Amino acid sequence: MQSVAMSWLVYRLTGSAFLLGVVGFTSQIPTFLLSPVAGVLADRWNRHHLLIATQALAMLQAAALAAAVLTGVVQVWHIIVLSLLLGVVNAFDIPIRQSFIVELVSEREDLSNAIALNSSIVQAARLIGPAIAGLLVASVGEGICFVLNSVSYLAVLLALVAMKLAPRSHDEKPRRNVLHELREGFNYSFGFGPIRSILLMVALISLTGIPYSILIPVFAKEILHGGAHTFGFLMTAGGCGALAATIYLASRKSVLGLGKLIVLAGFLFAMGIASFAVSTNVNVSFASLVVAGFGGITMIASSNTILQTILDEHMRGRVMSFFAVAFLGMAPFGSFGVGTMSGIIGPRETLLVGAACCLGSTLLFARQLPKIREVVRPIYVKMGIIKEVAEGMETAAEQPLMSDNRK
Repeated sequence: MQSVAMSWLVYRLTGSAFLLGVVGFTSQIPTFLLSPVAGVLADRWNRHHLLIATQALAMLQAAALAAAVLTGVVQVWHIIVLSLLLGVVNAFDIPIRQSFIVELVSEREDLSNAIALNSSIVQAARLIGPAIAGLLVASVGEGICFVLNSVSYLAVLLALVAMKLAPRSHDEKPRRNVLHELREGFNYSFGFGPIRSILLMVALISLTGIPYSILIPVFAKEILHGGAHTFGFLMTAGGCGALAATIYLASRKSVLGLGKLIVLAGFLFAMGIASFAVSTNVNVSFASLVVAGFGGITMIASSNTILQTILDEHMRGRVMSFFAVAFLGMAPFGSFGVGTMSGIIGPRETLLVGAACCLGSTLLFARQLPKIREVVRPIYVKMGIIKEVAEGMETAAEQPLMSDNRK
């Protein structure tokens, strides 16, 4: 709700697609700069306690934004500064939270379902929040959205405090300085082919494709000739597709075929964005965003699942911090670029360029997929994950090869 209301508030105050990009940039650039450090802390310190701290700070940020809007003193620079502050909090919260998921799952074979269920919660909020925000913005203004967001953190904090967790086993290796451990995590992540391929693909798509949502206010008002309600429903469309994707992923019994699914999802994401870019009909635009939402979350959640199941436990925080950088840290550059390009070549052309880049990154990943399968398969066998998962990224054509290898 806050994200939708903030975007609409900026566009209402300024009418500038460029400033929409600036706000998106300031809210996400801290993830690019600070998340790797957060990953080191997630591997060192108690993730549960860290999450309580980040959620409390996010609640204070939302309360400050609500106060500025409701008192009528809000200006664009207020929104930019508060977006930057929330970005700093999220830079620490996201990799810590991603690393924390595994502590809530007792059986490793259930991890892929847990990740998908976690994503479904987020996407359900994306589905419900924009629709409510659109109605509230149109009826009572943006400030109420910010108030409700601030109050909602109380439920999050209560849930975190109520958790009773088993003590986490720590690596007995002596701790070195942060930069050394950061370099160690970087070498581990980008020196291992499957992790490197996934991170690079996610980074490129986050840079060129994910920022399409920055321009939705422009499409809602200028191309589809709607208002806050149209904007809210378009945001909801993406949430519908994303929620459908997470329900599908949560129903899967293993990581069987996730590699192929990532490729298919990448194609759907690119095609959805391209279709939305050229559409002048609200219904077609809605359907296009459903497809884009389904493809985007399927690709990201599947990539997350593979990473979480192949990395070494003592590197979990650092690897997931690089995933946060790839997924969210590249988005500010994309947001800034989308806002700038939109003013130069137009919003439609900007999204078409982004769709083409997403398609290209998907094709590159598809070329690497056979090598990724070859490397990942013995890792799953060594980890003792169930048989289906041990064979999880193979295709039917590879079955004879697997039989020969076992012989």
